Amino acid sequence: MRRIVPSGDVFRCVCLSVLLFSFSAFAAAQKKPDAPAPSKPAPSAPAPAAHPAPSAPHPNAATPHAGTPNNTAPHGGTNTNASGGATHGGTNTTTHAGNSSTNTTTHANANNSKTGTANNTHTASSSAAAHTNTAAGAKTPGTVNHPGGGKSVTSAAGHTTNFNSAGKRTSVETRTGTKASFDHTGHVSSIHTKSGMAINHGAHGERRFESRRPGGGRVVGYGHGRGYAERGYYRGGRPYMRRTYYYGGRSYAYAYRGYYYGGYRYYGYVPAYYYAPGYYGWAYNPWAVPVAYGWGWGPSPWYGYYGYYFAPYPVYAAPSLWLTDYIIAANLQAAYDARASANANAEAAAQDQAASGGGQVTLSPEVKQQIADEVRAQIAAERDAAAHPEPAGAVSSAPPAGGDQQTGPDELPSALDPAHRTFIVSEVLSEATADGTECALSPGDVLTRIEDKPDANQSVKVLVASSQRNDCASGTQVAVAVTDLQEMHNAFRAKVSEGLGKLAENQGKNGLPAGPAPGAQANPAGQAQPDLTVEADLQAQQDDASQSEKEVADAAANTQGGNDDD
Repeated sequence: MRRIVPSGDVFRCVCLSVLLFSFSAFAAAQKKPDAPAPSKPAPSAPAPAAHPAPSAPHPNAATPHAGTPNNTAPHGGTNTNASGGATHGGTNTTTHAGNSSTNTTTHANANNSKTGTANNTHTASSSAAAHTNTAAGAKTPGTVNHPGGGKSVTSAAGHTTNFNSAGKRTSVETRTGTKASFDHTGHVSSIHTKSGMAINHGAHGERRFESRRPGGGRVVGYGHGRGYAERGYYRGGRPYMRRTYYYGGRSYAYAYRGYYYGGYRYYGYVPAYYYAPGYYGWAYNPWAVPVAYGWGWGPSPWYGYYGYYFAPYPVYAAPSLWLTDYIIAANLQAAYDARASANANAEAAAQDQAASGGGQVTLSPEVKQQIADEVRAQIAAERDAAAHPEPAGAVSSAPPAGGDQQTGPDELPSALDPAHRTFIVSEVLSEATADGTECALSPGDVLTRIEDKPDANQSVKVLVASSQRNDCASGTQVAVAVTDLQEMHNAFRAKVSEGLGKLAENQGKNGLPAGPAPGAQANPAGQAQPDLTVEADLQAQQDDASQSEKEVADAAANTQGGNDDD
Protein backbone atom coordinates (compact mmCIF):
# COMPACT_ATOMS: atom_id res chain seq x y z
CA MET A 1 0.00 0.00 0.00
CA ARG A 2 1.59 3.26 -1.16
CA ARG A 3 2.03 5.94 1.44
CA ILE A 4 0.71 9.40 0.55
CA VAL A 5 3.00 12.18 1.66
CA PRO A 6 1.32 15.41 2.68
CA SER A 7 1.85 18.34 0.31
CA GLY A 8 3.53 20.42 3.02
CA ASP A 9 6.21 17.75 3.51
CA VAL A 10 6.85 17.63 -0.22
CA PHE A 11 7.44 21.38 -0.31
CA ARG A 12 9.87 21.20 2.62
CA CYS A 13 11.89 18.44 0.91
CA VAL A 14 12.19 20.37 -2.32
CA CYS A 15 13.39 23.52 -0.55
CA LEU A 16 15.95 21.53 1.43
CA SER A 17 17.31 19.93 -1.73
CA VAL A 18 17.69 23.29 -3.48
CA LEU A 19 19.53 24.78 -0.51
CA LEU A 20 21.93 21.84 -0.31
CA PHE A 21 22.69 22.09 -4.03
CA SER A 22 23.30 25.88 -3.90
CA PHE A 23 25.65 25.54 -0.93
CA SER A 24 27.69 22.85 -2.72
CA ALA A 25 28.01 24.99 -5.84
CA PHE A 26 29.11 28.02 -3.85
CA ALA A 27 31.75 26.02 -1.96
CA ALA A 28 33.12 24.62 -5.20
CA ALA A 29 33.33 28.07 -6.71
CA GLN A 30 35.48 29.29 -3.83
CA LYS A 31 38.12 26.67 -4.68
CA LYS A 32 38.61 27.96 -8.27
CA PRO A 33 41.67 30.13 -9.00
CA ASP A 34 41.12 33.91 -8.93
CA ALA A 35 40.45 35.57 -12.27
CA PRO A 36 43.26 37.95 -13.41
CA ALA A 37 42.85 41.56 -12.28
CA PRO A 38 42.12 44.14 -14.98
CA SER A 39 45.31 45.47 -16.55
CA LYS A 40 46.48 48.85 -15.29
CA PRO A 41 45.67 51.66 -17.73
CA ALA A 42 48.65 53.18 -19.50
CA PRO A 43 49.60 56.56 -18.02
CA SER A 44 48.63 59.54 -20.12
CA ALA A 45 51.43 61.80 -21.30
CA PRO A 46 51.47 65.31 -19.83
CA ALA A 47 49.87 68.10 -21.82
CA PRO A 48 52.27 69.45 -24.48
CA ALA A 49 54.41 72.28 -23.27
CA ALA A 50 54.83 75.37 -25.40
CA HIS A 51 58.45 75.04 -24.56
CA PRO A 52 60.63 72.08 -23.50
CA ALA A 53 61.34 71.82 -19.80
CA PRO A 54 64.95 72.60 -18.80
CA SER A 55 67.19 69.56 -19.15
CA ALA A 56 69.68 68.79 -16.44
CA PRO A 57 72.36 69.93 -16.60
CA HIS A 58 73.46 72.02 -19.61
CA PRO A 59 75.15 75.37 -20.17
CA ASN A 60 71.95 77.34 -20.44
CA ALA A 61 69.97 75.31 -17.92
CA ALA A 62 68.98 76.09 -14.38
CA THR A 63 69.13 72.78 -12.54
CA PRO A 64 68.60 72.17 -8.82
CA HIS A 65 71.69 71.31 -6.82
CA ALA A 66 71.98 68.03 -4.97
CA GLY A 67 69.17 67.29 -2.57
CA THR A 68 66.91 70.01 -3.95
CA PRO A 69 63.71 68.95 -5.75
CA ASN A 70 63.35 70.37 -9.22
CA ASN A 71 59.92 71.96 -9.17
CA THR A 72 59.55 73.32 -12.68
CA ALA A 73 56.53 73.74 -14.86
CA PRO A 74 56.88 73.72 -18.64
CA HIS A 75 55.17 76.55 -20.48
CA GLY A 76 52.01 74.58 -21.02
CA GLY A 77 51.04 75.04 -17.38
CA THR A 78 52.05 71.52 -16.35
CA ASN A 79 53.78 71.35 -12.97
CA THR A 80 56.75 69.04 -13.21
CA ASN A 81 58.75 67.57 -10.34
CA ALA A 82 60.69 65.04 -12.40
CA SER A 83 62.61 61.86 -11.80
CA GLY A 84 63.39 59.58 -14.70
CA GLY A 85 63.16 55.83 -15.13
CA ALA A 86 60.12 53.58 -15.08
CA THR A 87 56.84 55.43 -15.00
CA HIS A 88 53.73 54.48 -13.11
CA GLY A 89 50.60 56.51 -13.43
CA GLY A 90 46.86 56.57 -13.22
CA THR A 91 44.39 58.39 -15.42
CA ASN A 92 40.91 59.54 -14.47
CA THR A 93 38.68 60.65 -17.32
CA THR A 94 35.34 62.32 -16.85
CA THR A 95 33.20 63.50 -19.75
CA HIS A 96 30.61 66.24 -19.32
CA ALA A 97 28.53 67.58 -22.18
CA GLY A 98 31.06 66.80 -24.85
CA ASN A 99 34.14 67.95 -22.93
CA SER A 100 36.57 65.28 -21.80
CA SER A 101 38.91 66.22 -18.99
CA THR A 102 41.89 63.98 -18.33
CA ASN A 103 43.71 64.20 -15.00
CA THR A 104 47.05 62.48 -15.08
CA THR A 105 49.45 61.69 -12.27
CA THR A 106 52.87 60.37 -13.20
CA HIS A 107 55.65 59.23 -10.90
CA ALA A 108 59.08 58.14 -12.04
CA ASN A 109 62.22 56.72 -10.53
CA ALA A 110 65.34 58.72 -9.75
CA ASN A 111 67.26 60.14 -12.66
CA ASN A 112 70.91 60.35 -11.68
CA SER A 113 73.03 62.76 -13.70
CA LYS A 114 76.80 63.07 -13.79
CA THR A 115 76.54 65.77 -11.16
CA GLY A 116 74.29 63.71 -8.91
CA THR A 117 71.41 66.16 -9.35
CA ALA A 118 68.11 64.84 -8.08
CA ASN A 119 65.35 65.35 -10.60
CA ASN A 120 62.04 64.23 -9.15
CA THR A 121 58.94 64.66 -11.27
CA HIS A 122 55.33 64.77 -10.33
CA THR A 123 53.09 65.82 -13.18
CA ALA A 124 49.48 66.83 -12.83
CA SER A 125 47.77 67.97 -15.98
CA SER A 126 44.28 68.75 -17.14
CA SER A 127 43.56 68.87 -20.85
CA ALA A 128 40.61 68.63 -23.16
CA ALA A 129 40.62 65.61 -25.43
CA ALA A 130 38.26 63.72 -27.66
CA HIS A 131 36.51 60.66 -26.17
CA THR A 132 39.50 58.88 -24.64
CA ASN A 133 39.21 55.24 -23.61
CA THR A 134 41.91 55.33 -20.94
CA ALA A 135 41.34 51.82 -19.68
CA ALA A 136 42.33 50.36 -23.03
CA GLY A 137 44.90 53.08 -23.82
CA ALA A 138 43.14 53.81 -27.12
CA LYS A 139 41.20 56.73 -28.51
CA THR A 140 37.72 56.51 -29.94
CA PRO A 141 37.22 58.44 -33.19
CA GLY A 142 34.99 61.46 -32.83
CA THR A 143 34.74 65.19 -32.24
CA VAL A 144 34.53 67.01 -28.91
CA ASN A 145 33.37 70.62 -28.87
CA HIS A 146 34.86 72.63 -26.01
CA PRO A 147 33.05 75.23 -23.92
CA GLY A 148 33.97 78.70 -25.12
CA GLY A 149 34.86 77.48 -28.61
CA GLY A 150 37.36 75.12 -30.17
CA LYS A 151 37.23 71.41 -30.61
CA SER A 152 39.29 68.20 -30.60
CA VAL A 153 39.01 65.73 -33.46
CA THR A 154 40.25 62.14 -33.17
CA SER A 155 40.71 60.23 -36.41
CA ALA A 156 40.14 56.54 -37.00
CA ALA A 157 43.93 56.12 -36.91
CA GLY A 158 44.00 57.40 -33.30
CA HIS A 159 45.50 60.86 -33.90
CA THR A 160 43.91 63.82 -32.06
CA THR A 161 43.98 67.35 -33.46
CA ASN A 162 42.94 70.43 -31.48
CA PHE A 163 41.44 73.58 -33.01
CA ASN A 164 40.87 76.98 -31.43
CA SER A 165 37.60 78.92 -31.54
CA ALA A 166 38.59 80.47 -34.89
CA GLY A 167 38.98 77.00 -36.41
CA LYS A 168 42.76 77.13 -36.62
CA ARG A 169 44.70 74.00 -35.80
CA THR A 170 46.77 74.55 -32.64
CA SER A 171 48.19 71.11 -31.82
CA VAL A 172 48.13 67.42 -32.64
CA GLU A 173 48.93 64.29 -30.65
CA THR A 174 49.76 61.16 -32.58
CA ARG A 175 48.58 57.74 -31.50
CA THR A 176 52.11 57.03 -30.15
CA GLY A 177 52.12 60.12 -27.91
CA THR A 178 54.26 62.51 -30.00
CA LYS A 179 52.86 66.04 -29.68
CA ALA A 180 53.19 68.98 -32.03
CA SER A 181 52.11 72.63 -31.93
CA PHE A 182 51.33 74.84 -34.92
CA ASP A 183 51.91 78.48 -35.79
CA HIS A 184 49.21 80.89 -36.94
CA THR A 185 49.63 79.76 -40.56
CA GLY A 186 48.91 76.13 -39.68
CA HIS A 187 52.50 74.90 -40.04
CA VAL A 188 54.31 72.79 -37.43
CA SER A 189 56.35 75.00 -35.09
CA SER A 190 57.43 72.54 -32.38
CA ILE A 191 57.35 68.81 -31.67
CA HIS A 192 57.82 66.97 -28.37
CA THR A 193 58.37 63.22 -28.53
CA LYS A 194 57.72 60.64 -25.81
CA SER A 195 61.48 59.99 -25.67
CA GLY A 196 62.02 63.62 -24.59
CA MET A 197 63.30 65.14 -27.84
CA ALA A 198 62.17 68.69 -28.63
CA ILE A 199 62.10 69.86 -32.25
CA ASN A 200 61.64 73.51 -33.24
CA HIS A 201 60.83 74.71 -36.75
CA GLY A 202 61.71 78.30 -37.64
CA ALA A 203 59.56 80.56 -39.79
CA HIS A 204 62.21 80.45 -42.52
CA GLY A 205 62.73 76.70 -42.78
CA GLU A 206 65.24 76.24 -39.94
CA ARG A 207 65.17 73.11 -37.78
CA ARG A 208 66.53 72.57 -34.29
CA PHE A 209 66.59 69.28 -32.39
CA GLU A 210 67.33 68.95 -28.68
CA SER A 211 67.67 65.68 -26.80
CA ARG A 212 69.18 64.72 -23.47
CA ARG A 213 72.26 62.57 -23.14
CA PRO A 214 72.25 59.70 -20.63
CA GLY A 215 74.01 61.02 -17.53
CA GLY A 216 73.42 64.70 -18.29
CA GLY A 217 74.11 67.23 -21.01
CA ARG A 218 72.38 67.68 -24.35
CA VAL A 219 72.74 67.04 -28.04
CA VAL A 220 71.49 69.98 -30.13
CA GLY A 221 71.40 69.62 -33.90
CA TYR A 222 70.40 71.76 -36.86
CA GLY A 223 70.41 69.04 -39.50
CA HIS A 224 73.01 67.77 -41.96
CA GLY A 225 75.82 67.27 -39.45
CA ARG A 226 75.61 70.66 -37.75
CA GLY A 227 75.19 71.23 -34.04
CA TYR A 228 76.82 70.51 -30.70
CA ALA A 229 76.94 68.02 -27.84
CA GLU A 230 77.63 68.52 -24.14
CA ARG A 231 79.34 66.55 -21.38
CA GLY A 232 79.80 67.47 -17.74
CA TYR A 233 83.08 67.43 -15.84
CA TYR A 234 84.72 69.00 -12.78
CA ARG A 235 87.60 71.44 -12.52
CA GLY A 236 89.01 72.08 -9.10
CA GLY A 237 85.91 70.44 -7.61
CA ARG A 238 83.53 72.82 -9.42
CA PRO A 239 81.02 71.66 -12.01
CA TYR A 240 81.81 72.53 -15.63
CA MET A 241 80.29 71.65 -18.97
CA ARG A 242 82.12 71.01 -22.22
CA ARG A 243 80.25 71.85 -25.39
CA THR A 244 81.62 70.46 -28.65
CA TYR A 245 80.48 72.15 -31.85
CA TYR A 246 80.57 70.35 -35.19
CA TYR A 247 80.30 72.26 -38.48
CA GLY A 248 81.49 71.32 -41.94
CA GLY A 249 83.46 68.34 -40.71
CA ARG A 250 85.34 70.41 -38.11
CA SER A 251 84.89 70.27 -34.34
CA TYR A 252 85.87 72.67 -31.56
CA ALA A 253 84.93 72.98 -27.90
CA TYR A 254 83.95 75.70 -25.41
CA ALA A 255 83.91 75.51 -21.60
CA TYR A 256 81.11 76.62 -19.27
CA ARG A 257 81.39 77.07 -15.50
CA GLY A 258 78.56 76.00 -13.21
CA TYR A 259 77.21 78.17 -10.41
CA TYR A 260 74.08 78.40 -8.28
CA TYR A 261 71.23 80.81 -7.78
CA GLY A 262 68.05 80.26 -5.79
CA GLY A 263 68.74 76.53 -5.47
CA TYR A 264 69.29 76.08 -9.23
CA ARG A 265 72.48 75.51 -11.17
CA TYR A 266 73.34 77.67 -14.15
CA TYR A 267 76.26 77.57 -16.55
CA GLY A 268 78.16 80.55 -17.93
CA TYR A 269 80.57 80.79 -20.87
CA VAL A 270 84.28 80.92 -20.00
CA PRO A 271 86.59 82.66 -22.54
CA ALA A 272 89.38 80.51 -23.91
CA TYR A 273 91.70 83.55 -24.14
CA TYR A 274 92.14 86.83 -22.29
CA TYR A 275 93.81 89.96 -23.65
CA ALA A 276 96.13 92.59 -22.23
CA PRO A 277 94.56 95.46 -20.21
CA GLY A 278 95.66 98.03 -22.79
CA TYR A 279 93.89 96.20 -25.59
CA TYR A 280 90.64 95.98 -23.58
CA GLY A 281 90.87 99.73 -22.93
CA TRP A 282 91.35 100.46 -26.64
CA ALA A 283 88.37 98.24 -27.55
CA TYR A 284 86.18 99.86 -24.87
CA ASN A 285 86.73 103.56 -25.65
CA PRO A 286 85.70 105.54 -28.75
CA TRP A 287 88.19 106.09 -31.55
CA ALA A 288 89.62 109.55 -32.15
CA VAL A 289 87.66 109.93 -35.39
CA PRO A 290 84.96 107.76 -37.00
CA VAL A 291 86.29 105.31 -39.57
CA ALA A 292 84.79 103.57 -42.57
CA TYR A 293 85.26 99.83 -42.94
CA GLY A 294 84.50 97.51 -45.84
CA TRP A 295 83.20 94.12 -44.69
CA GLY A 296 83.07 92.60 -48.15
CA TRP A 297 79.65 91.05 -47.54
CA GLY A 298 78.08 92.34 -50.76
CA PRO A 299 78.37 89.12 -52.86
CA SER A 300 77.36 86.85 -49.97
CA PRO A 301 73.89 85.23 -50.35
CA TRP A 302 73.06 85.70 -46.67
CA TYR A 303 73.66 89.44 -46.90
CA GLY A 304 71.23 89.87 -49.76
CA TYR A 305 68.65 87.65 -48.06
CA TYR A 306 68.69 89.76 -44.87
CA GLY A 307 69.08 93.08 -46.67
CA TYR A 308 65.58 94.14 -45.58
CA TYR A 309 66.48 93.55 -41.92
CA PHE A 310 70.13 94.49 -41.32
CA ALA A 311 72.52 97.12 -42.64
CA PRO A 312 75.99 97.81 -41.21
CA TYR A 313 76.94 101.25 -39.96
CA PRO A 314 78.36 103.49 -42.70
CA VAL A 315 81.14 104.56 -40.30
CA TYR A 316 82.30 103.41 -36.88
CA ALA A 317 82.92 105.86 -34.07
CA ALA A 318 83.93 103.13 -31.60
CA PRO A 319 85.05 99.49 -31.56
CA SER A 320 81.81 98.54 -29.77
CA LEU A 321 79.83 99.56 -32.89
CA TRP A 322 82.14 97.51 -35.12
CA LEU A 323 81.69 94.53 -32.81
CA THR A 324 77.90 95.06 -32.83
CA ASP A 325 77.76 94.64 -36.60
CA TYR A 326 80.14 91.69 -36.39
CA ILE A 327 77.94 89.89 -33.84
CA ILE A 328 74.63 90.55 -35.65
CA ALA A 329 76.12 89.45 -38.96
CA ALA A 330 77.54 86.28 -37.39
CA ASN A 331 74.07 85.32 -36.10
CA LEU A 332 72.38 86.01 -39.43
CA GLN A 333 75.02 84.17 -41.45
CA ALA A 334 74.77 81.12 -39.17
CA ALA A 335 70.98 81.18 -39.48
CA TYR A 336 71.18 81.38 -43.28
CA ASP A 337 73.64 78.47 -43.42
CA ALA A 338 71.42 76.40 -41.12
CA ARG A 339 68.40 77.19 -43.26
CA ALA A 340 70.22 76.15 -46.43
CA SER A 341 71.64 72.96 -44.90
CA ALA A 342 68.20 71.99 -43.63
CA ASN A 343 66.89 72.10 -47.20
CA ALA A 344 64.21 74.64 -46.35
CA ASN A 345 61.01 73.59 -48.01
CA ALA A 346 59.48 75.50 -50.88
CA GLU A 347 56.52 76.50 -48.72
CA ALA A 348 58.71 78.44 -46.27
CA ALA A 349 60.61 80.02 -49.14
CA ALA A 350 57.34 81.06 -50.76
CA GLN A 351 56.23 82.74 -47.53
CA ASP A 352 59.46 84.74 -47.42
CA GLN A 353 59.05 85.73 -51.06
CA ALA A 354 55.46 86.83 -50.51
CA ALA A 355 56.46 88.89 -47.50
CA SER A 356 59.16 90.72 -49.48
CA GLY A 357 56.53 92.73 -51.29
CA GLY A 358 55.51 94.54 -48.08
CA GLY A 359 57.09 97.44 -46.26
CA GLN A 360 60.71 97.36 -45.19
CA VAL A 361 61.41 96.08 -41.69
CA THR A 362 64.85 97.06 -40.43
CA LEU A 363 66.92 96.65 -37.31
CA SER A 364 66.69 100.22 -36.06
CA PRO A 365 69.68 102.33 -34.91
CA GLU A 366 68.10 102.56 -31.45
CA VAL A 367 68.04 98.78 -31.03
CA LYS A 368 71.57 98.48 -32.41
CA GLN A 369 72.72 101.05 -29.84
CA GLN A 370 71.25 98.89 -27.08
CA ILE A 371 73.32 95.99 -28.40
CA ALA A 372 76.42 98.20 -28.57
CA ASP A 373 75.91 99.17 -24.91
CA GLU A 374 75.80 95.47 -24.01
CA VAL A 375 79.02 94.94 -25.98
CA ARG A 376 80.83 97.64 -24.01
CA ALA A 377 79.56 96.19 -20.73
CA GLN A 378 80.83 92.76 -21.74
CA ILE A 379 84.26 94.13 -22.71
CA ALA A 380 84.54 95.70 -19.25
CA ALA A 381 83.44 92.48 -17.55
CA GLU A 382 85.97 90.42 -19.50
CA ARG A 383 88.72 92.94 -18.69
CA ASP A 384 87.95 92.56 -14.98
CA ALA A 385 87.86 88.76 -15.23
CA ALA A 386 91.23 88.76 -17.02
CA ALA A 387 92.73 90.71 -14.11
CA HIS A 388 91.60 88.01 -11.65
CA PRO A 389 91.59 84.67 -13.53
CA GLU A 390 90.35 81.55 -11.80
CA PRO A 391 92.91 78.95 -10.72
CA ALA A 392 93.36 76.20 -13.29
CA GLY A 393 92.30 73.32 -11.00
CA ALA A 394 92.51 69.61 -11.69
CA VAL A 395 90.04 68.17 -14.21
CA SER A 396 87.98 65.12 -13.27
CA SER A 397 84.92 63.30 -14.53
CA ALA A 398 83.90 62.35 -10.96
CA PRO A 399 82.33 64.71 -8.41
CA PRO A 400 84.42 65.85 -5.41
CA ALA A 401 84.60 63.73 -2.28
CA GLY A 402 81.92 65.78 -0.52
CA GLY A 403 79.51 65.23 -3.39
CA ASP A 404 78.14 67.58 -5.99
CA GLN A 405 76.61 70.40 -3.98
CA GLN A 406 76.71 74.15 -3.65
CA THR A 407 79.85 75.27 -1.84
CA GLY A 408 79.79 79.02 -2.48
CA PRO A 409 77.38 81.93 -2.41
CA ASP A 410 74.62 82.43 -4.98
CA GLU A 411 75.54 84.12 -8.26
CA LEU A 412 72.85 85.97 -10.17
CA PRO A 413 72.65 84.54 -13.71
CA SER A 414 73.19 87.03 -16.51
CA ALA A 415 69.73 86.14 -17.83
CA LEU A 416 68.21 87.82 -14.74
CA ASP A 417 70.81 90.51 -14.08
CA PRO A 418 69.15 93.97 -14.17
CA ALA A 419 72.30 95.24 -15.90
CA HIS A 420 71.61 92.95 -18.89
CA ARG A 421 68.25 93.44 -20.57
CA THR A 422 69.01 93.17 -24.29
CA PHE A 423 69.38 89.71 -25.81
CA ILE A 424 70.08 88.58 -29.36
CA VAL A 425 68.30 85.33 -30.24
CA SER A 426 70.95 82.73 -31.11
CA GLU A 427 68.82 79.65 -31.88
CA VAL A 428 65.35 79.18 -33.32
CA LEU A 429 62.65 79.10 -30.62
CA SER A 430 58.89 78.58 -30.61
CA GLU A 431 56.87 80.64 -28.13
CA ALA A 432 53.18 80.43 -27.16
CA THR A 433 50.72 83.10 -28.24
CA ALA A 434 47.33 84.12 -26.86
CA ASP A 435 45.29 82.24 -29.50
CA GLY A 436 46.85 78.88 -28.65
CA THR A 437 49.26 78.83 -31.60
CA GLU A 438 53.00 79.55 -31.52
CA CYS A 439 55.28 82.13 -33.13
CA ALA A 440 58.96 81.75 -33.95
CA LEU A 441 62.04 83.64 -32.82
CA SER A 442 64.98 83.39 -35.22
CA PRO A 443 68.71 84.05 -34.76
CA GLY A 444 69.25 87.79 -35.11
CA ASP A 445 65.92 88.80 -33.53
CA VAL A 446 66.38 91.11 -30.55
CA LEU A 447 64.55 90.88 -27.21
CA THR A 448 64.28 93.21 -24.22
CA ARG A 449 63.61 91.54 -20.87
CA ILE A 450 60.88 93.44 -19.01
CA GLU A 451 60.62 91.20 -15.91
CA ASP A 452 63.26 90.36 -13.33
CA LYS A 453 61.53 87.55 -11.43
CA PRO A 454 60.72 84.23 -13.14
CA ASP A 455 57.18 82.90 -12.94
CA ALA A 456 56.20 79.39 -11.81
CA ASN A 457 57.29 78.07 -15.24
CA GLN A 458 60.77 79.61 -14.82
CA SER A 459 60.00 82.09 -17.61
CA VAL A 460 60.06 85.87 -17.83
CA LYS A 461 58.26 88.31 -20.10
CA VAL A 462 60.24 89.89 -22.91
CA LEU A 463 59.43 92.54 -25.49
CA VAL A 464 60.27 91.66 -29.08
CA ALA A 465 62.37 94.73 -29.92
CA SER A 466 63.17 93.68 -33.49
CA SER A 467 62.21 90.63 -35.53
CA GLN A 468 62.39 89.22 -39.03
CA ARG A 469 59.52 88.45 -41.37
CA ASN A 470 57.04 85.85 -40.17
CA ASP A 471 58.60 85.76 -36.67
CA CYS A 472 56.93 86.95 -33.46
CA ALA A 473 55.97 90.50 -34.38
CA SER A 474 58.05 93.43 -33.16
CA GLY A 475 56.38 95.13 -30.20
CA THR A 476 54.68 91.98 -28.91
CA GLN A 477 55.35 90.39 -25.54
CA VAL A 478 56.05 86.69 -25.06
CA ALA A 479 57.23 84.53 -22.16
CA VAL A 480 60.72 83.10 -22.68
CA ALA A 481 62.41 80.54 -20.46
CA VAL A 482 65.23 81.89 -18.30
CA THR A 483 67.39 79.05 -19.60
CA ASP A 484 66.89 80.29 -23.17
CA LEU A 485 67.88 83.84 -22.20
CA GLN A 486 70.96 82.44 -20.48
CA GLU A 487 71.82 80.57 -23.66
CA MET A 488 71.48 83.80 -25.67
CA HIS A 489 73.82 85.59 -23.29
CA ASN A 490 76.34 82.75 -23.41
CA ALA A 491 76.31 82.88 -27.21
CA PHE A 492 76.66 86.69 -27.06
CA ARG A 493 79.70 86.43 -24.76
CA ALA A 494 81.31 83.85 -27.04
CA LYS A 495 80.85 86.13 -30.07
CA VAL A 496 82.25 89.14 -28.20
CA SER A 497 85.37 87.12 -27.39
CA GLU A 498 85.58 85.92 -30.97
CA GLY A 499 85.02 89.46 -32.26
CA LEU A 500 87.80 90.84 -30.08
CA GLY A 501 90.13 88.35 -31.75
CA LYS A 502 88.95 89.41 -35.22
CA LEU A 503 89.34 93.08 -34.27
CA ALA A 504 92.92 92.37 -33.16
CA GLU A 505 93.65 90.69 -36.51
CA ASN A 506 92.21 93.62 -38.50
CA GLN A 507 93.47 96.64 -36.56
CA GLY A 508 95.45 98.91 -38.83
CA LYS A 509 93.82 97.33 -41.92
CA ASN A 510 90.94 98.35 -44.20
CA GLY A 511 90.59 101.71 -42.52
CA LEU A 512 90.63 100.54 -38.89
CA PRO A 513 93.04 102.43 -36.61
CA ALA A 514 95.98 100.59 -35.11
CA GLY A 515 95.81 99.75 -31.42
CA PRO A 516 98.02 98.25 -28.75
CA ALA A 517 99.25 94.67 -28.97
CA PRO A 518 96.41 92.28 -28.01
CA GLY A 519 98.66 90.20 -25.75
CA ALA A 520 96.35 87.19 -25.93
CA GLN A 521 96.97 84.52 -23.32
CA ALA A 522 95.21 81.18 -22.89
CA ASN A 523 92.78 80.99 -20.00
CA PRO A 524 93.23 77.51 -18.43
CA ALA A 525 89.66 77.41 -17.12
CA GLY A 526 88.35 78.06 -20.63
CA GLN A 527 90.19 75.21 -22.34
CA ALA A 528 88.20 72.15 -23.41
CA GLN A 529 88.92 69.21 -25.69
CA PRO A 530 86.37 68.28 -28.39
CA ASP A 531 84.17 65.24 -27.92
CA LEU A 532 85.07 62.54 -30.43
CA THR A 533 81.52 61.14 -30.69
CA VAL A 534 79.74 64.38 -31.59
CA GLU A 535 79.36 63.61 -35.31
CA ALA A 536 77.76 60.21 -34.65
CA ASP A 537 75.53 61.66 -31.94
CA LEU A 538 74.23 64.37 -34.25
CA GLN A 539 73.52 61.90 -37.06
CA ALA A 540 71.61 59.52 -34.77
CA GLN A 541 69.58 62.43 -33.42
CA GLN A 542 68.72 63.69 -36.90
CA ASP A 543 67.48 60.22 -37.91
CA ASP A 544 65.17 60.12 -34.88
CA ALA A 545 63.96 63.68 -35.50
CA SER A 546 63.16 62.98 -39.14
CA GLN A 547 61.08 59.97 -38.13
CA SER A 548 59.12 62.04 -35.60
CA GLU A 549 58.55 64.82 -38.12
CA LYS A 550 57.15 62.32 -40.61
CA GLU A 551 54.86 60.86 -37.95
CA VAL A 552 53.47 64.31 -37.17
CA ALA A 553 53.03 65.15 -40.86
CA ASP A 554 51.08 61.92 -41.41
CA ALA A 555 48.91 62.58 -38.37
CA ALA A 556 48.19 66.17 -39.42
CA ALA A 557 47.19 65.03 -42.90
CA ASN A 558 45.03 62.27 -41.44
CA THR A 559 42.89 64.59 -39.30
CA GLN A 560 40.98 67.49 -40.85
CA GLY A 561 38.19 69.67 -39.57
CA GLY A 562 39.63 73.14 -39.08
CA ASN A 563 40.40 76.23 -41.08
CA ASP A 564 44.15 76.76 -41.54
CA ASP A 565 43.90 78.78 -44.69
CA ASP A 566 42.81 82.04 -43.11
